[in-house]
Amino acid sequence: MNNRALQREREAVLAEPGGKPGGNRRAEKEANRLQALGTHLLLELRDCNPKTLGSLTFVKEAMQNAALEAKATIVEVAFHEFSPFGISGMVVIAESHLAIHTWPEYGYAAVDVFTCGDLIKPQVAAKFLIEQFECKNPSIVEMKRGVLGHAKLPHKVTLEEPVYA
Repeated sequence: MNNRALQREREAVLAEPGGKPGGNRRAEKEANRLQALGTHLLLELRDCNPKTLGSLTFVKEAMQNAALEAKATIVEVAFHEFSPFGISGMVVIAESHLAIHTWPEYGYAAVDVFTCGDLIKPQVAAKFLIEQFECKNPSIVEMKRGVLGHAKLPHKVTLEEPVYA
């Protein structure tokens, strides 16, 4: 099956009857059958504590601790504080990355939590950040990244023991 056919299959799986995108349970289960290289969570954190979002030290520590809570391995950390306000930063982890952009003047932060393999649970990091930023109105979109089909991915890190021929 070529990449184009796999993409059409995935789109069909995720479409509700009538061709409209949606999240009926059967479609979600079928989409989860497809092997993916990673999971990407997009967090919209609205109605957060502006003081926490405006503190470089707090944001940096929260992001690093979120990675550690999820049992990720931190490789590198880079953050920048803008004037008059706002912070952008990234925690590079062996399993991928966590990134944030804050708008304290709006009580808002956009966060990406991207993990490869099945060992790290990005939802743990997301829950931790929602709590740390005292977010009253969070939303999370989960995307499977690197959906390459139904076959096992030989180099994907999983909890299962590898099978060698």
